[in-house]
Amino acid sequence: MTAEMTTPRERLLDAAERIFSAKGFSATTLRDISSKLSLSHASLYYHFPGGKEELFAAVTERNIMHHGVGLLHSIEAAGTDLRGQLRGAAAWLLSQSPMDLIRMAETDMPALPEHVAKKLMDLVYVQMILRLRQVFQAGVDTGELGPATDAGLMAGAFLGLIESLHSIPEFAVRRSRTDMAFELVEVLLKGLDYSKGGLK
Repeated sequence: MTAEMTTPRERLLDAAERIFSAKGFSATTLRDISSKLSLSHASLYYHFPGGKEELFAAVTERNIMHHGVGLLHSIEAAGTDLRGQLRGAAAWLLSQSPMDLIRMAETDMPALPEHVAKKLMDLVYVQMILRLRQVFQAGVDTGELGPATDAGLMAGAFLGLIESLHSIPEFAVRRSRTDMAFELVEVLLKGLDYSKGGLK
């Protein structure tokens, strides 16, 4: 969508997403957001009568859905190949702004009403964790992964590992984050002994 076609509400969501992503829910004020867009508080409340809480929930829900749809498409594009699905999922996650799920769980969610936090975390589970869990479970079902593999644990670990690559400072990046993600995929699939043979 071009800038000319973007609605005021979408521009507000875009600006709020950047600020919430940088500062988190508690440290962000409505003044931060309204001043970024040169909006009055009245205009902001027109779009989001529930104020900062409603705006944060809308921003976060939109971001989770975006990540979920992208994950689904990247997994489906790889067909039934487990390695390809995980590589596709990793490449997609690294092509997007990080979700910072740890901060969400530890800082943002406790600051929200319980029903709002639960709705958002349930959405993370359905759109992201569950999609990845299905990939790992399929690997168990086909024998590509051992029968004792906990698909849910692997899904959470995979998501955490890939998302953590966003936080590596540029000066410490010796090769592309995608290459590092693909190496992590190999470690998950083959175990730490894979390094004896290197990446294939």
